[in-house]
Amino acid sequence: MSKRQQVVQRESFRSMTPSQFFYEYREVAGFGSPSRALYQTVRELVENALDATDVHGILPEITLIIEQVPTHSTYYRVTVEDNGIGIQPQHVPYAFGQVLYSSKYRLRQARGRFGLGAKIAILYGQIKTGEPVEVYTAPIGSSRIYFFRLKIDIERNKPIVLARGEYPNPSGWHGTRVSVVVEGDWPRARQRIHEYIRRTAIAAPYANITFIDPDGNVTVYRRTIQKLPRQPHEVKPHPHGVDIELLKQLIRKSNARTLLELLVESFQGVGRKTAEAFLEWAGYDKDLDPHKLDDKKLERLSRKLREYPRFRPPSADALSPLGPEIIEAGLKTILKPEFVAAVTRRPKAYEGHPFIVEVGIAYGGEIPPSNEPILLRYANKIPLLYDEKSDVAWKVVDPRNFDWRNYLVVFPAPVAVLTHIASTKVPYKGVGKESVADVPEIEHELRNALREAARRLREYLLQKKREEEAKKRVVTFMKYTPEVAKSLATILKDYNVGEKDVREMLLSAMKRRLKIEDEKFARLVKGLEVNIEE
Repeated sequence: MSKRQQVVQRESFRSMTPSQFFYEYREVAGFGSPSRALYQTVRELVENALDATDVHGILPEITLIIEQVPTHSTYYRVTVEDNGIGIQPQHVPYAFGQVLYSSKYRLRQARGRFGLGAKIAILYGQIKTGEPVEVYTAPIGSSRIYFFRLKIDIERNKPIVLARGEYPNPSGWHGTRVSVVVEGDWPRARQRIHEYIRRTAIAAPYANITFIDPDGNVTVYRRTIQKLPRQPHEVKPHPHGVDIELLKQLIRKSNARTLLELLVESFQGVGRKTAEAFLEWAGYDKDLDPHKLDDKKLERLSRKLREYPRFRPPSADALSPLGPEIIEAGLKTILKPEFVAAVTRRPKAYEGHPFIVEVGIAYGGEIPPSNEPILLRYANKIPLLYDEKSDVAWKVVDPRNFDWRNYLVVFPAPVAVLTHIASTKVPYKGVGKESVADVPEIEHELRNALREAARRLREYLLQKKREEEAKKRVVTFMKYTPEVAKSLATILKDYNVGEKDVREMLLSAMKRRLKIEDEKFARLVKGLEVNIEE
């Protein structure tokens, strides 16, 4: 036996559980350093809290507390409490102690998608500090509050319940309180975490958010609007998003005896007539038993489903856009601009996945001038703070790609742009969910939405420019009005026309000449020191 053969025989193989994988490669989920890990822990727990509230029609009450552990200067306890729907006690150990166990594996929009975030934070805290996660929860209508203290069995990817209990719930509280200890670097993470909460408040002006940081600072973002985004609904998959494995799953779960029945019951927007038209186009017998299709035939079927041009567009029922009213309320409350406009585009699709793009523009007021737009990126209502320049949204708003001068914006300028992508499958560039890939359909919609919002800004700036020019003319006119009125009154004294009458006639003539209404005229002369009275 050769040495190479001996090496091959000695080569060992082993499998890994999801917990083991993220134990080994936690940086791919955003836990690569103490500062980033503290930020990511906050982000995952806050997003879970919001998904437990607004998605279910509840106005959120969110409390975030970060405390330094007295015995360890680099350990921090992160606690998040919400007033959401709560969790049934039998699901709590798995919801927090088993990676890839989630209520979000359904075809509808949610902030979380992978069933990873909170569990990776718990896993990170466990391997760095040895501390378990503590969970208090009460489902809506529950007379009991349930408590769990647990860890994750990394090798088996199973929860280890260290303690559990239940208590009376006389106040009728419902929601969840999660507390986890992680290794962190607050001085380095401080700015990012505060900015994350601030941007969360921009996208959720319907929420009350209280943040107590390790320095003892209390930041409160009060609810300024009672309106919630529309609730997303679970939908069936779209034929254009199908692949071989999805077809296998659908067939396995279905009792359909024919291909026609399978298409009608398994896909959105496919009725009997549409299914028959597709099968005729693709050359299939409508009575074919789908359970008898092998991989080669499934590959052809999935390809034909993706290629057929006459399926209806994917349904937007699964999506929950913010809407212009909420976007404008958030921008006004936090940024305090002089102008704001928001646009929600019509639903579109990429690869069979529906998406909606929204753009808001805020200008002036308390926004500081900058050499480029201040970009506020969101995906499924999640603020994205890292990797800005690699995101498709930056590609769109970058002054090198978008001619802001066409919209009367010359940098440095006080302008902020909010972008929001709502989809059942946001094409993130990584598990850390910090930047969105350059999908052509999404880029196209972002650019069109930005143009539409920027046109409204241009209209405002044009109107503002016209008012400034009118104000200059008014100032010039009013500067000489007293002297002219006095001279004319002298000439007209034989006609019983006094100086006051002449001033009023001159002002009326000026308003007509400049086409200025009384209300607008009062606004233009407000604060002017020119005195036209005797």
